[in-house]
Amino acid sequence: MKDIMPVSGQFAMPELGYDNLGDIISKETLSFHYGKHLKAYVDNLNKLLPGSGLEGKSLVEVVKKAEGGMFNNAGQVLNHTMYFEQFSNSPRQMGAKLKGMLERDFGSVDAFKKEFEQKGTTLFGSGWVWLSMDKDGKLVITQQKNAENPVTMGLTPLLTFDVWEHAYYLDYQNRRADHLAALWQIVDWTVIESRL
Repeated sequence: MKDIMPVSGQFAMPELGYDNLGDIISKETLSFHYGKHLKAYVDNLNKLLPGSGLEGKSLVEVVKKAEGGMFNNAGQVLNHTMYFEQFSNSPRQMGAKLKGMLERDFGSVDAFKKEFEQKGTTLFGSGWVWLSMDKDGKLVITQQKNAENPVTMGLTPLLTFDVWEHAYYLDYQNRRADHLAALWQIVDWTVIESRL
């Protein structure tokens, strides 16, 4: 996983290679989710950093050490950055290495996707569903509430789907399961593999 360093003491918005993702994530949803929700988390984190003792630390370090409001904002910046960076209008297919790991740990790629969607659909309230790698190289799926991130559990996060309602409500209303199933169409697997 690529860590994010502050530039001149400030964290910045991630740059996107798209302004919409077709029928999967609309331009309107992106304008709210990326342009308003994530921007607010970035701005709030930057306001909280001075005097915190975490100035100059990487985003992962801040997430691991912060508490309260700073943790919530740093966690959401990390989670959303990983989320938005994993999508593309021209997604590249999964390579043999990751495919082999998914087959080893879940039986098949389809079985992994089914379990991942089920964990995302059944997470009560707001949060994230993650595919991560543990210290032994085993792939695991976790449900994280609110701003939590697998790095706090010693895991390496690889893939995440946002199950906060603002991620899908404009496009899918209350159909969270339909949204999660559709996201596979825009996952750029080379990005996921680069996080191994």
